[in-house]
Amino acid sequence: MQSDAFLLYKLMILYTLSRVNFPLTNAQLTSFILEKEYTNYFNIQRTISELLDDEFIEAKTIRNSSLYRITDSGKESLLFFDNKISPGIKDDIDQYLTQNKYELHEEVSSPADYTQVKKGEFSVRLSVIERGTRIIDLTLSVPTEEEAISMCNNWKEKSSDVYAYLMALLL
Repeated sequence: MQSDAFLLYKLMILYTLSRVNFPLTNAQLTSFILEKEYTNYFNIQRTISELLDDEFIEAKTIRNSSLYRITDSGKESLLFFDNKISPGIKDDIDQYLTQNKYELHEEVSSPADYTQVKKGEFSVRLSVIERGTRIIDLTLSVPTEEEAISMCNNWKEKSSDVYAYLMALLL
């Protein structure tokens, strides 16, 4: 019985990821399933881990956040087992995505990350992604980790202003 439940959790995550054209964070996947009380946090994390191990989803980590996408083998498995997800659960997922798609997309459309290049130098990469294309891809060098962190933290709020300023200045 427990394996049937985990199969359903896997299919729910695959179905959710198949319904968006952008990656979702662990927090985004987790919050929906917990909100609907389908299972608990630990079962979700185990399910995500197994999906990664089976290469049905892939993860990209940016700072402290993992972004998940469905793989081609995940899509194939979903097609094969699609009938195991009840219409009610599909409706819940579709409704959640319809109501929250803009907010979900906004959270992942402005990635910001930094790495230490050498002692006293950090490289900060700031991007804006629209329809799978980076419309801004800016890399800046700063002397301290605190400045790198500050830039990353401010990017989501300021990225549209920076884009508008650069376009106005350059065009």
